[in-house]
Amino acid sequence: MGKVMAGMTVSLDGFMDAGKVSPDFEELLQTASFKEMAENTGAVIMGNNTYHMADPMQWVNDDYEFQVPLFILTHDVTQPVPKGNDKLSVTYITDGIERAIIKAKEAAGEKMVQIIGGAVTIQQALNSGLCDELQIDIMPLLLGKGLKLLENLDTDKIKLERISVAEITPMRTSIMFKLTKIQ
Repeated sequence: MGKVMAGMTVSLDGFMDAGKVSPDFEELLQTASFKEMAENTGAVIMGNNTYHMADPMQWVNDDYEFQVPLFILTHDVTQPVPKGNDKLSVTYITDGIERAIIKAKEAAGEKMVQIIGGAVTIQQALNSGLCDELQIDIMPLLLGKGLKLLENLDTDKIKLERISVAEITPMRTSIMFKLTKIQ
């Protein structure tokens, strides 16, 4: 089975705000590194808040950058399910990040599982010990408030090893870490 990678874009002071930390989003989609990541991704996990940042009935379609099964962590399975297509489907998961990772890995096969947000979902994935890599993209912005990606972590059980640092766009620096679970 493929690896599980969590990733998020943050401000230089560690805060997340999708509307502010991704002014280069369209440029990012055109980069070789993003295209390679999308090609190697077999399933995506996201939290309910991230899923609903825009109306999923509108964005879960042929234009979404990840044409793979989506697994949404939620408590509300009564919400409507977008139609999707023959590659992209939506499955609601109500019994935790561990179950979401199991189902996503089954769907992804040998490809990678991407966990793309939000903060609580990524924190749960890191704390579960089931995440293999962490990608943090840093934007040269100071937000001073909001959700922090790297809090509420069991830091005694997580060890990070830097794999790479790269300038992805003129504004975006990406740092990739391998995660090692400490017994």
